Amino acid sequence: MTTMTPALDIVGVSVAYREVTALSDASLTLESGRVCGLVGMNGSGKSTLFKAIMGVVRPNTGSIRIHGGAPAAARKNGTVSYVPQSESVDWTFPVSVRDVVMMGRYGKQNWMRSPRARDHDAVDAALDRVNLTDLADRQIGRLSGGQRKRAFVARAIAQEASLLLLDEPFAGVDKRTEATITRLLKEIAAAGSTILVSTHDLHALPDLCDEAVLLQQRVLMHGDPREVLKPDNLALAFGVSTTSEAS
Repeated sequence: MTTMTPALDIVGVSVAYREVTALSDASLTLESGRVCGLVGMNGSGKSTLFKAIMGVVRPNTGSIRIHGGAPAAARKNGTVSYVPQSESVDWTFPVSVRDVVMMGRYGKQNWMRSPRARDHDAVDAALDRVNLTDLADRQIGRLSGGQRKRAFVARAIAQEASLLLLDEPFAGVDKRTEATITRLLKEIAAAGSTILVSTHDLHALPDLCDEAVLLQQRVLMHGDPREVLKPDNLALAFGVSTTSEAS
């Protein structure tokens, strides 16, 4: 019987910054086509976990494999895509929406970064999918918060990544945009990609996610969102009982 290689396989990963432990013996396995919510308080290690998956931070111990390969190789060949928090982006940078989405094609272009017809086609299709075609030539900073989120989702779509990492995709957006992003992510997962979403919006998780993870330096719980997000379990991660939004 053939065993499928997991989309993401994290085994015993620990990361420390000098004297501060960010992750301690964290393990997580995700299969292809799944959406997983990552929940934890500030300082729980969510950002460090994303950096380790991207190959930006090297674990002190443990291993991370993306479809059986190393994170650095996955980042280089475009297998993994990262959608950042709005606060980490310089919105004054003089690039258009189309330019941002085209960045998703860099791993598939030659060393001169010369877009080919298939790159332009992929960008056009991604812009159409997130309903930003009419704003393609607008400077990225002139978009609304929800439009900016969709632009970065379009970049991930154009990249054709098989693993997507999203950091707070619902922060600062209205319910309509949240519903749009949720629909897009579920469609991407249905096509076979794996999605890991870090969010404080606990209300959004049951509708979006197939599974959820509670993180507090290590994985406290991983499973069905409705089970993971029970008040008693949230108290383990946040130190207080909560049934709504954690901050």
